[in-house]
Amino acid sequence: MTNRTLNDLPRDYARGQRRGIPSVCSAHPLVVEAALRAALGTGRDVLIEATCNQVNQEGGYTGMKPADFRRFVEEIAAKVGFDTSKLILGGDHLGPNPWKALPAEEALARAEAMIDAYVTAGFTKIHLDTSMGCAGEPVALPDAVTAERAARLAAVAERAADGSGFEAPVYVIGTEVPIPGGAMEALDHLAVTSPEAARETVEVHRRAFHKAGAAAAFERAIGVVVQPGVEFGNENVVVYDRDKARRLSATLDDLSQFVFEAHSTDYQPAEALAGLVEDGFAILKVGPGATFALREALYGLDRIAVALDALRPEDTLEAAMEHLMLAEPGNWARYYPGTPDEQRLQRHFSYSDRIRYYWPHPHAAAAVARLLARLDGRRIPETLISQYLGPLYPAVAAGRLAARPHDLLIAAVQRSLAPYDAACGAM
Repeated sequence: MTNRTLNDLPRDYARGQRRGIPSVCSAHPLVVEAALRAALGTGRDVLIEATCNQVNQEGGYTGMKPADFRRFVEEIAAKVGFDTSKLILGGDHLGPNPWKALPAEEALARAEAMIDAYVTAGFTKIHLDTSMGCAGEPVALPDAVTAERAARLAAVAERAADGSGFEAPVYVIGTEVPIPGGAMEALDHLAVTSPEAARETVEVHRRAFHKAGAAAAFERAIGVVVQPGVEFGNENVVVYDRDKARRLSATLDDLSQFVFEAHSTDYQPAEALAGLVEDGFAILKVGPGATFALREALYGLDRIAVALDALRPEDTLEAAMEHLMLAEPGNWARYYPGTPDEQRLQRHFSYSDRIRYYWPHPHAAAAVARLLARLDGRRIPETLISQYLGPLYPAVAAGRLAARPHDLLIAAVQRSLAPYDAACGAM
């Protein structure tokens, strides 16, 4: 593993080379497999990131600690034949977010333990996110407090890196950080980060890192999280407007150490992703968009199984997921407002894709396994592919894609990721 690709991003941008890298933020094995398979034979690096809620020293919602996640990704790489020297592992939103209901000192102590576990396990891209308030604090903190806490975590990361045997990490900083997983309300516009705020973010972190004895860490900071005006809610997507971000993009002329990292780029059209990279948002985060595509394909296969075998409604994957989410509403109830019917639609079809939190659950995994076993080895008529997996039909009809469940699922995820690779160019 090497951070050469990441370190090159600011240099390339300063030289007028508009390239980037997608950051695939997912712990779903099929999403990881799809990303790695897409890069086979291209020679490009793949950046896979785990978020603080997915993976942490306490297991996160996946049950994986950072070292477990590393093994998980490397096992998939070995299965598909991907060269792990081309694999970059990152930690996303690393900070007190999983414990923000606790007092700040307790939450930060747990965040320190998480940072140590990530860096010790060989995660070499670290996004420091201390922007959220903890118990008794405002929801959003002053920049100086955010930077002080980020510097504190960076110092922990530096100590962990010294004895890890892995390359020293690079850092992404920022104070205008979107919440993990997308917005909870309908959106029609967003305020783009001002140039002045972007410059102040860098300076306040520079001062805080030096004060904390982490100046060397700041020298390896390569990205700043800002708001370029992209986001998605449960039902809509705010698309990137280059004109509105032009002044923000121009600040990179004065910040040659950095590129911007764009969060919540899921569901952006291909031309918007290309515009983001052209404007210096060289690290494009995608996560829910990939699992949304996976869910679409799983539900398409579910409808194919209904057509082939005349399944009863209660025997479908969708019914199994509905039963599970109603029995265990903790991952969606606070995020999906509205009437019972509106909530039912959101549980399955929201852009926020909070159903993704349920795929690791034993009941969900068993339901998916039953569906795939039902279809395994069977001929799936092209007409049903056209009806229920329409975007994949041309490749199936042309003989480029086998109408097998696993192949169809991988192709659906790769289709969602392909615009990112195109926008970022060959690395």
